[in-house]
Amino acid sequence: MIEINGVAHVMLNVSEWAMCRSFYEALLPFLGLKQVFNGEENIYYVGGRTAIGVSPCHEKHSGQRFAQGCVGLHHICFRGRSREDIDSLYLFLQKLNATIVYPPREGPWAPGYYSILFEDPAGIRLEMNYVPGKGVLEEGVQFDPAGDYK
Repeated sequence: MIEINGVAHVMLNVSEWAMCRSFYEALLPFLGLKQVFNGEENIYYVGGRTAIGVSPCHEKHSGQRFAQGCVGLHHICFRGRSREDIDSLYLFLQKLNATIVYPPREGPWAPGYYSILFEDPAGIRLEMNYVPGKGVLEEGVQFDPAGDYK
């Protein structure tokens, strides 16, 4: 057995390239990630032991939007360091006129779970949560997968 050291990176292919690029160029630095690559058809940010790359999808898919229930990605969840991080992100997203699926709220997934769910301009679902302590790794805590990620 080995123990991984986190997820190295997530690469996103998006429709609506111009709008998504602007969205991520605003969002990712707000989350503390630093741009390490800026190409014509790719941006790449690193920070918080996380990297996110964004590129335009293949042109034959350019008219499509993200479909959360299809094979593949369901959503990406960034981890905040406090409830205030979630609230600050909510205010920032309002200034971006981002689609907010649900505003900051508590959820049943772990004790103290607090999160916001939103979409990029291509409809990719993004979440940011805060879970105090060890969350579901806390002794005696049962993971509850119920919830409304619809």
